[in-house]
Amino acid sequence: MKHPTDSGLQHPQLTRRSAVQAGAIGLMGLGMPRLAELRAQSASPAPPRGCIYIFLSGGLSQIDSFDMKPHAPERIRGDFRPIATRTPGMQICEHMPRLAQRSDLWSICRSVTHPSNNHSEGHMIMLSGRTQLPPAFSDNKPNPSDWPSIAAVANAVAPRRGVLPPAMVLPDRMIHQTGRVIPGQGAGMMGPGRDPWFIEASPFHGDTCGAYPQYAFQHQNPTPGKPMRTGIPFAAPNLSLPPGLDGERLGRRGDLLRAIGQQQTALLQAAETQQFDRFRHLANNLLADPRTQRAFDVHSADARLLDRYGRHSFGWSLLMARQLIEAGVSLVQVNLGNNETWDTHGNATENLKNKLFPPMDQSVSALLEDLSERGLLDSTLVVMASEFGRTPHQSGGPSYATPGRNHWGGAQSVLFAGGGIQGGRAIGSTDRIGAYPTNLPQTPENFAATIYDALGVPQTAAWNDPAGRPHYVYHSEPIAGLRS
Repeated sequence: MKHPTDSGLQHPQLTRRSAVQAGAIGLMGLGMPRLAELRAQSASPAPPRGCIYIFLSGGLSQIDSFDMKPHAPERIRGDFRPIATRTPGMQICEHMPRLAQRSDLWSICRSVTHPSNNHSEGHMIMLSGRTQLPPAFSDNKPNPSDWPSIAAVANAVAPRRGVLPPAMVLPDRMIHQTGRVIPGQGAGMMGPGRDPWFIEASPFHGDTCGAYPQYAFQHQNPTPGKPMRTGIPFAAPNLSLPPGLDGERLGRRGDLLRAIGQQQTALLQAAETQQFDRFRHLANNLLADPRTQRAFDVHSADARLLDRYGRHSFGWSLLMARQLIEAGVSLVQVNLGNNETWDTHGNATENLKNKLFPPMDQSVSALLEDLSERGLLDSTLVVMASEFGRTPHQSGGPSYATPGRNHWGGAQSVLFAGGGIQGGRAIGSTDRIGAYPTNLPQTPENFAATIYDALGVPQTAAWNDPAGRPHYVYHSEPIAGLRS
């Protein structure tokens, strides 16, 4: 079974250092992997639907954010107090005032649940939308037989809406402080050529967490004599033409090949093929389209808009996501914090209050307002989730000055906005300590189906693995009650 929009899933057998890398990466300095693996297909008419998947790696505490339990014992309710939102009867954490003022734009599902309390497993589950782990799953590295991520599936089946590929991930690939790549981010069993684009705007930065520069922090008590990195760059790929090479010259094969210069011999062979001509056309379009170039440039945005989103990695990331949606990308996954930034085992009150909630509250509320003002919110679903929630009971340890909460897959709160979602709603509920759903439990499969549905992917859609076996996209129904 092959979905009609799946015609581009047969990727050309060109290596990463083949034709498109020469025509785009070598020529433009385009620091994004997998450019050569973009599907060689013509743009086709498609409904202007998009999704921004905000992923809070580490695990946002539901009890300290969107599912507060003010009447629970102190060890459970924590130090934060609830405040009223614009929606009557709905309360959230006092340290998210901007989202509280804009609750008419978003709804919360408080009953998303799965069985794992392990970071790597949780990432696999919530990034793929599959509760059951792959048979050969490994905590330590991605596996070729892993389930494909939601971003990878969207890259395969979402309609192409322009020059850019349907799915992108930014500002970087999630890497643990030990240096291992966290599983669940790529195409897995779909094949390595079907990964979403990873925009490496922000390289891996060790044990530094948060929205750098001003909100950077370290989870554990700092090591004496070990300074924390704050001057971490945030740079989009360079899509400008080299000096002396204008668009007209670029359009000629001879100039293109001369600009490639010292690339591999295989590039010259690829240059004679029809496949290379199509990729060259794509590279030319990337260079020639001013809208595409602007989509990757956040630092040149209007100063007031930058101040609104926040001049930090959370703000820059979400502004770039909005620009990419506007430029025709269907799904943009935004990792708000590398190195499991939201893993608040200890020092939770201080880090959430001073380092995590302020930039998240600022940037997400700015994104929702910006999309709404530009007429894009109705057609763009915004979701914000983690790999799991946090335990109801607080605990601590010798590496922390004050308590926090441990991993908890039993319940997490997931924010939804736009894309036809009705604002001001609370879907599902948890017990008196926020441990398990008591009403309308939702699975990762429901969560993923909500995204695919918002993208206009039909319920019958499927993708084929490298062996030609079909796999359905949907594994459950979208979350009920989010739309009228």
